[in-house]
Amino acid sequence: MPGPGAFWIGEEEINEVVDVLKSGHLSRYGKLEDPNFRHKVISFEEEFAKFSGARHCLAVSGGTSALINCLVSMGVGPGDEVIVPGYTFVATMSAVLFAKAIPILAEIDDSLTMDPDDFEKKITPRTKAVIPVHMLGNPCRMDRIMEIADRHGIAVLEDSCQACGATYRGRPVGSFGKMSAFSLNIFKTITAGDGGMLTTDDDELFTRAFAFHDQGHLPYRAGAEIGGRTIIGMNQRVNEVSGAVALAQVRKLPLIISTLRRNKERLKSRLQGLPGFKFRTINDEGECGTILTLIFDTKELADRFCKEVNTKVVYESGWHVYAHMEQILGKCTSTAFKCPYECPVYGREVSYTSDMLPKTDDILMRSVNISVGVVDAALAAGFGVNINSTDAEIDRAADKMAEVIQKISF
Repeated sequence: MPGPGAFWIGEEEINEVVDVLKSGHLSRYGKLEDPNFRHKVISFEEEFAKFSGARHCLAVSGGTSALINCLVSMGVGPGDEVIVPGYTFVATMSAVLFAKAIPILAEIDDSLTMDPDDFEKKITPRTKAVIPVHMLGNPCRMDRIMEIADRHGIAVLEDSCQACGATYRGRPVGSFGKMSAFSLNIFKTITAGDGGMLTTDDDELFTRAFAFHDQGHLPYRAGAEIGGRTIIGMNQRVNEVSGAVALAQVRKLPLIISTLRRNKERLKSRLQGLPGFKFRTINDEGECGTILTLIFDTKELADRFCKEVNTKVVYESGWHVYAHMEQILGKCTSTAFKCPYECPVYGREVSYTSDMLPKTDDILMRSVNISVGVVDAALAAGFGVNINSTDAEIDRAADKMAEVIQKISF
């Protein structure tokens, strides 16, 4: 089942898409004075930039594309190390590899986001950047992470793919680092089926990002075509149909977030004070509210709870846990020459093992994700409610969990 935005696709998205199809103009490029050019992608970029507090927003083909683009635009490359958390979607790590840098794995804490203290421990002279991931809609401890990064001269790229609409201390996630990546995948807060966007306040970084996303062209292909291109780019462009869906969705984002937070608080309130578990640490009340995570006192309690409600602990979900990423542990690459691992510019050996992050392993073996807005078995969030659930349905789910918790705790 999809994320909250997909549940709310309706007449607004249909009307925006039909408007594009009737115009016959499907490319993101066009002249604003052309009555057939509906500029949906540009409008989405402008509205999301305003919503996220960024100077620039660029729509791209996916969250993974956004991460790769940001890393390349920030100058990350061969010989560099980028610190990432051990609990994240594999794209956070694979993006580093596609930039020809080395991912260095860091522990998480009880917020299920990067542990700032372990981040600092993993810094070496080769560390070029860090990617704090706002996992499951929960903002990272950005004040601490930024302080460490600034002190060591490390660039910060926020992975906000799972936290579109969240805030930290009153500021939108994505507004702290040099750049931020977002996703419009079907399981995310808002969706266009797939797609993504990146944001930045830096004019030069935006120019580089735009060029990388479209074959080296300047923003909006405004001049400097032949003879003026200095970047080898890719095709990460978004078409007007996808832009139309994204535009309608971003206008619903404030109501989506407020609904998720309300539903999560209702669910959470009925579990307060029960024995045997704690709620994961929420770094700021500006979280999205897509997931409620229970961290049990022991793995045995977590396993018994999962058996009763037919779900699984986060550690066993596979998709987002470093220990189950065989392509990372095996140092797989997209080239025959094992670049960047055997790149002479790097010149050292890096190894990954399935037990290299014991703190992360312990937390995830005791954690259970309960769906509030994202119903996704790959996140071990197969039990719970969705954004359209009624109060009665939320109460029934909470009462079921409370009954099980009482049963297994005595």
